[in-house]
Amino acid sequence: VDRMLLMAEVTAADRVVDLGSGDGKIAIAAARNHGASANGLEFNPKLVELSNQRAGQAGVADKVSFKQADIFETDFSSASVVTMYLLPELNLRLRPILFAMRPGTRVVSHSFRMGDWQPDETSRIGAGEVFLWRIPANASGTWRVSGAATGAGAPQTLSFTQRFQVIDGTAAFGPVSAGIVRPQISGDALSFSVRDAAGQRLQVQARVAGDRLIGTMARARGAALAFEAVRTGAAEPIQGITASPQEVTAAGRVLNGN
Repeated sequence: VDRMLLMAEVTAADRVVDLGSGDGKIAIAAARNHGASANGLEFNPKLVELSNQRAGQAGVADKVSFKQADIFETDFSSASVVTMYLLPELNLRLRPILFAMRPGTRVVSHSFRMGDWQPDETSRIGAGEVFLWRIPANASGTWRVSGAATGAGAPQTLSFTQRFQVIDGTAAFGPVSAGIVRPQISGDALSFSVRDAAGQRLQVQARVAGDRLIGTMARARGAALAFEAVRTGAAEPIQGITASPQEVTAAGRVLNGN
């Protein structure tokens, strides 16, 4: 439990929602040890009653509450941290719900992964594992670049594809098109480098704000120049969010020990 909350970097500014909260220990620890507000969603009413009693005994009833709920029918989109210790098939069903949450939301799972969605961070404690993901913004599509950087050899357009938090793409410098290098997206923060039309490496740091990119471009030993970009047309859906039949089958095998 402690490792889950440490990996998510939970603070007093967070709202933690524990899915399938059981006896309430994760939500209670988030409030008691990190000062966060927390809610537990649990289908079993007896466990809900027990958890609320335990929150009172721990002195955090003003920060923690538990309620009987179906996690697939309950809105928990205001959470900044989502924790869970659920079966693999439930994790897969949750993926579309999680990807609809705010970019940067941290998701932590005890023991079970999210199918093909690879974690951003993994910890092993004895025989147990803990996995962390950060919900990425959707950077897919084509972006038209403007701003101070455009007068210094910046690309005219950027084009990205995205599968989960994995980005690929190209930058167009007039007749020259160059593939982006070491792209990363974490929450709404996007970074990559690309070689411009003159063969110089251009480092890009940006924030995805809906259909706008806001950031800087810089060459080695050069000043960082501001730029903005506007997405032309609708964003493509992030690939892979809905579980494939192969992922569902694999999740069932985990339960059967195969």
